[in-house]
Amino acid sequence: MTMIPGNCRTTAMGILPHKDADRALELAFSLDIPFWPQLPRLSYYEDMYVQVSENFPGVRIDEANRRIDFDTERFYAELEEFVVRMEDPELYRLSERYSVVYHRFLERDLAGYPAIRGQMEGPVSFGFSVKDETDRPIIYNDEVRPILLEFMARKVNVMGQELREKNPNAFMFVDEPGLEFIFSSLSGYSDEQCRLDLDQFFSLVEGRRGIHLCGNPDWDFLLRTPMDVLSFNAFGRGDRFVNYVPSLRRFLAAGGTVGWGIVPANYEEFRASDLQDLDDHLERLWDTLEASGLSREEVLPHSLLLPATCALVNPDGGETVEACYALLRELSARVRERYQLGDAT
Repeated sequence: MTMIPGNCRTTAMGILPHKDADRALELAFSLDIPFWPQLPRLSYYEDMYVQVSENFPGVRIDEANRRIDFDTERFYAELEEFVVRMEDPELYRLSERYSVVYHRFLERDLAGYPAIRGQMEGPVSFGFSVKDETDRPIIYNDEVRPILLEFMARKVNVMGQELREKNPNAFMFVDEPGLEFIFSSLSGYSDEQCRLDLDQFFSLVEGRRGIHLCGNPDWDFLLRTPMDVLSFNAFGRGDRFVNYVPSLRRFLAAGGTVGWGIVPANYEEFRASDLQDLDDHLERLWDTLEASGLSREEVLPHSLLLPATCALVNPDGGETVEACYALLRELSARVRERYQLGDAT
């Protein structure tokens, strides 16, 4: 299996604030590793939680109220038909109803890029966000959760297969913002259970894949997850992340890649930053690793550069995000030139 192209190339998480699909696609294709954009402001069906819910038993989409409804009785009523169809890839394919943008992405010539990338909402975050008729998150239901894990893994696999047909180096992000909260005493979902569930989930996922999140989880916990890439908010969380050197060293030694989300996409943070500030920030993070015995020669070939976060609520719509991507491309070019990072990885 090919490695994820590193050497501080650029990519980004899937969510964009745009209402114009063509403009969003052009922005996604401006990076080294293009991705298909998720545009929840264009349609509720372009929302990442809605997209992954397609064909899951018990779920209905309330488009008018922008809500995903789950009913336990309906889940059991639909489960038998679901089980009969479980081996059918069409059950897991993202339809045009649930993403026009994804299908327009697939219409492009994707072969000439070092890689392309897809994304899917992860089971932990989906399980926390979607609630049953008693307002209880479905992650707590011991009969629903195993079905959810397998369903999500199969959806990731079908999309990954579709993308690899377009580019053999395609890989997937699993978006898991909910992982930040499992270590709270109020979560009701233990880190031991989450460990079992994530290991089970990733054991079912084919191809190169990883986790993206913008929050601040237990990094030791996350770096032990069987994945190929970890994408995180290095702008806001990097100072803590670089203290986990033993775990990071093991992750890199196993072939892992780190996605450093370094350029802020939020309006106020972006306006307060410039190219030199962000370059200096990256260098300080890498200096910390170097001081602990993890050299740039070990880290940079297995690194990607990304925006720090998604940004849906900027006052200027997509303007700051587009400026963020331009600055990201400039920063990547500067770093790649400084360290003479070629195209081997």
